[in-house]
Amino acid sequence: MIDLHLHTTASDGSLTPSALVARAAAAGLTTLSITDHDTLDGLEEGSAAARAAGLRLITGVEITAIAEGCDVHLLGYFVDPADAALTALLERQRADRLRRLRAIADRLAALGASIDIDALVASAADAPGRSVGRPKLADALVEAGHARDRTDAFDRLLGNGCPAYVPRIGPAPAEVIALVAAAGGVVSMAHPGVTARDESIPGLAAAGLAALEARHSDHDADTEARYRRLAARHGLAVSGGSDFHGDAGHRPPSMLGRVTLAAEDLAALEARRPR
Repeated sequence: MIDLHLHTTASDGSLTPSALVARAAAAGLTTLSITDHDTLDGLEEGSAAARAAGLRLITGVEITAIAEGCDVHLLGYFVDPADAALTALLERQRADRLRRLRAIADRLAALGASIDIDALVASAADAPGRSVGRPKLADALVEAGHARDRTDAFDRLLGNGCPAYVPRIGPAPAEVIALVAAAGGVVSMAHPGVTARDESIPGLAAAGLAALEARHSDHDADTEARYRRLAARHGLAVSGGSDFHGDAGHRPPSMLGRVTLAAEDLAALEARRPR
């Protein structure tokens, strides 16, 4: 079984890379990709754990690009973790995440929902490769008694259009696609049914997008079929995975091992790698 969308404590997951690999093995997965947000920090530990467990780990990362003021999550696969241009981009992404967290914290304070932002930023400084985003702010809001849980924090305060929302600054999707290709990888648009920017797919395909993530925990059968048709129409492969974040995530742990990609889909995706 294959799952190409998994998160660890290197970004907003609740399991360490080695613990995630152990859970993946217990769920029956044979091939996986750790795709933490804007960081490759979990790959070394995850790769070692996968080798020890006899699993195949595909290098991966989830990069947030910006198009017309909206987030577009792009999954990069088969990348060289040592590629200088890619690592430089990810460093800039993580720096902007911290800028954004402080700006959101200022808005929260003005709303009477103060959190200890200095402690949160310090935790990121202690692990320079770690990527910190809004889920950690949500956890801080819960800890401070300002929200019931992550969902409540996003619904009332942190989500798009909410009082404390601050937009991201980041690269355009075409820039991300080019950088990942230069690092030996391919890009799939993450959860396109959630992103809901189908009008951008033809242009991204022309810019080198390799795939659409048709298989995803938030896609029902009709949504998967829609994006398989769109992928075929634009000459794209498909990718898939659970988007598992751990037991504390909004998707149930039972999704691990249930939302998987067929071997022929992985082969078609891998065939898109730059030669």
